[in-house]
Amino acid sequence: MTRFTFVFTLLVVLSVPAFSQEEKDEGVQITVYNNDLAVVKDRRKMEIPEGVGKVEFTDVATRIDATSVRFESLTDPNTSVLEQNYEYDLVGPSKLLEKYIDEQVRLFTKDGELHEGKLLSQAEGQIVLQEEEDGQIKIVTGGENIYRVELMSLPEGLITRPTLVWETRSEKGGEQLCQVSYMTNGIGWSADYLAVVNEDDTGLDLTGWVTLDNQSGATYEQAKLKLIAGDVQRVQERGVQKMRAFAMEDSVAAAPPQFEEKSFFEYHLYTLQRPTTIKQAQTKQVQLLSADDVKGEKTYTYNGSRNGEKVEVKMKFKNSEENNMGMPLPGGKVRAFKMDSDGSLEFVGEDRIDHTPRQEEVELKLGNAFDIVGERKQTDHKTIVQNRINEDSYEIELRNRKKDEAVTIRVEEPVWGDWEVIQSSEKPQTEDANTLYFEVDVPADTVKTVTYTVRTKR
Repeated sequence: MTRFTFVFTLLVVLSVPAFSQEEKDEGVQITVYNNDLAVVKDRRKMEIPEGVGKVEFTDVATRIDATSVRFESLTDPNTSVLEQNYEYDLVGPSKLLEKYIDEQVRLFTKDGELHEGKLLSQAEGQIVLQEEEDGQIKIVTGGENIYRVELMSLPEGLITRPTLVWETRSEKGGEQLCQVSYMTNGIGWSADYLAVVNEDDTGLDLTGWVTLDNQSGATYEQAKLKLIAGDVQRVQERGVQKMRAFAMEDSVAAAPPQFEEKSFFEYHLYTLQRPTTIKQAQTKQVQLLSADDVKGEKTYTYNGSRNGEKVEVKMKFKNSEENNMGMPLPGGKVRAFKMDSDGSLEFVGEDRIDHTPRQEEVELKLGNAFDIVGERKQTDHKTIVQNRINEDSYEIELRNRKKDEAVTIRVEEPVWGDWEVIQSSEKPQTEDANTLYFEVDVPADTVKTVTYTVRTKR
């Protein structure tokens, strides 16, 4: 009888065969979406039985959606799959012993004892044996106490890697080039951006990164990588794992563009112009874009009804070719830094942007101003017609405590119903039906007051 020795410290590693550059017909292409989803296309040469037979396709993602699998023989279009099984109950120490119930085993403990007999059960770290010599029942505590387990033969039906098992039908059989495509969860991507604001806050340098997080249960060797940006509709199942976020902490020198971008359906497709390996349980970053001397503007916004005394600080810039940009920007987190006088980059705030088409404006809220304070209060309320027409007066005080810098503050006020401003100290402007605003210039170390009265018809 052949003896198979199993050691509990053995590590089983999932692997995917690497493809030679000369074998251009073989390889992996993976298209990754924003929402924890990828589509894998895997081309391999496979030995197909003539007539009806069994084919095993290994090294698929453990989080594969088996209902999405599509098989195609590029060599013989008449080859078809009659039945498919996804085998994912992988062998491990516990699973191996389960399959060895009522068989002979040998256990070695760290103190040098040998226990040999029929395996009756194993659960919760304990192994129950019926000894061969006297038939006694022994319970051996597992865990760190067991040094080694020896099995007399290898049980059948063990799966060491996730496997698609097909029943195929082929008239020709033989070696065929096949393409298998499937969807898998556990892998997604996001965009992370690093903005460096210039000295006078009139522009910035922007670097964009693609962050891939692969928890799908497979490694994709030298894969052709595509990314889809956009809000793709999916039917959500319970228990779908959310993609983990990853934050880039350090800047990297700008490199030539690596992604080619184009419109695709109602989304945008980004194709990496070289193959890359995406390992299981790996977070990978690839530079998406680099834009220098992007013209921008630092702005101040005060909304007293929402933020109390705080005045928001924002950076705005346009995503256009004329502004050294123009690539549609996938949604993601933007971290902003500024160079100190000693040459070091210091963090000044961060915000998250949505998918932004070209020629659209990007607005980043970076924080609240330290030296600018606002104060809002209602000074009067009148009812002109009972429950139909009201007049409300407000006073907004803006205090600029910067010693040598004048600022322009956008003062936003909420309005509703059928309204009109009947008195104001500054020119009123409107953004939408529910937003009234004033652009107020406040000199350095000065306090300025804005007053207005609004009449509302209900």
